[in-house]
Amino acid sequence: MSDWVRLSQRDQVVIALRSFQAGERLEVEEGAEIVIQEDVAKGHKILTVPVSEGEDILKFGYSIGKAKADLEPGVWVHTHNLRTGLSGILDYRYEPKPVEFQAAPTGSGVFQGYVRSNGEVGIRNEIWIINTVGCINKTCEILARRGAEKFRDRVDGVYHFAHPYGCSQLGDDLVHTAQLLASLVNHPNAAGVLVVGLGCENNQINDFRQAIGAVDPGRIRFMLSQDEEDELETGMALIEELADYAAVFKRESVPVSRLKIGLKCGGSDGLSGITANPLAGSIADRVTAHGGTAILTEVPEMFGAETIFMNRAKDEAVFGQIVSLINDFKQYFIRHNQEIYENPSPGNKAGGISTLEEKSLGCTQKGGHAIVSDVVSYGKRVTETGLNLLEAPGNDLVSVTALSAAGAHLVLFTTGRGTPFGGPVPTVKISSNSELAARKRNWIDYNAGQLLEGKTMSGLTDELWEQIIRIASGDSRTLNEVNGFKEIAIFKDGVTL
Repeated sequence: MSDWVRLSQRDQVVIALRSFQAGERLEVEEGAEIVIQEDVAKGHKILTVPVSEGEDILKFGYSIGKAKADLEPGVWVHTHNLRTGLSGILDYRYEPKPVEFQAAPTGSGVFQGYVRSNGEVGIRNEIWIINTVGCINKTCEILARRGAEKFRDRVDGVYHFAHPYGCSQLGDDLVHTAQLLASLVNHPNAAGVLVVGLGCENNQINDFRQAIGAVDPGRIRFMLSQDEEDELETGMALIEELADYAAVFKRESVPVSRLKIGLKCGGSDGLSGITANPLAGSIADRVTAHGGTAILTEVPEMFGAETIFMNRAKDEAVFGQIVSLINDFKQYFIRHNQEIYENPSPGNKAGGISTLEEKSLGCTQKGGHAIVSDVVSYGKRVTETGLNLLEAPGNDLVSVTALSAAGAHLVLFTTGRGTPFGGPVPTVKISSNSELAARKRNWIDYNAGQLLEGKTMSGLTDELWEQIIRIASGDSRTLNEVNGFKEIAIFKDGVTL
């Protein structure tokens, strides 16, 4: 295995695949040698040619920022000598490019899923308790715990997702909360849903029903806590009815074209854009090649690489939607007097990511190479197959919740630093490096670091694809499911009374 990798012939940097100490000699292409000028950690960048102050430094074949000073070969390239080249809100032109890559629909083409009465497909047969307001989190938590114990022989689990909202919210903020919760209610991984209200909140059940849409009374039940003498007794009775309803569903063969996969990265490092994210992109290409759906979010982490998606828009209308997606999120930063390009995070920087351009170029690789078929608003559900872009921030819990609400059956979550959390749907943790996979066996479901140890992208794609099919078919569970980590977080951008 090499000690370094150059991602494009255009790049002036290589990525360290081990730690280097000052004074070491590094042999690059054609036998050329450079002397390492300072200690460089694994995953960080080493300059191999001179770069002048203000000149672009390339990685992935694209600029990841500009040199702050004249730099010599062998220096460590990071935040101390590299700055972002991004600024302001940009103008974009529709410049579609021919598709350079078309994935073949290889690997398993079916999974064992639950076909619901409305024709939708789920990969779990769970009961979800969705509360309209945070005041009754504990009530719902108790119901979920008791229900999971009592009905574990009939369903895959009874779950509640705590949140603090639904009251003291106004305008669009309240609308967005209701929309996201309503989309979760409609998720087909939930065979049955108990909607629990308090009675005096802004997010009133009668209004919330409008956000949910058509209601199957066998699948969705409602309870208003203030109207019940004993809401726990009534709630358990309703959960029992839902468990009986859910027990009717049995797994059956379903084409992969019905599968929806969410794509997310968190706690990225300098290897994320080399291993885990491209692997997730390879899976995205495969599911869309089968006629299925891939959903990519984290809009602020598209800044600097957004034209990649704009140039792959299905048509000019979708191009316009992508432009609005990007610019509207930039305006969100401006409204709050925040620097648009204030990213990456401290953990990202420690892992070797220096600028937002670098982070974005790695992040967007999770979208693979497919045409962008649609753009979906926050809290809404996906309606088109193919690659969809979803409006949501980069925050891990918020974006995974949005992916789940959009209809993702499971989420591929790539990480170089690690995190234990999971969303409402199975959350497949993919490590960018083998050290993390070995150290956090109770967090990591798959190790993409094998790409640096002699394994091929096609081989790992086949292997991970079959693992995804097993998860979708219920033959395997993700570690977030095994450990009971199933949470939500709601994006808030409004007044609290």
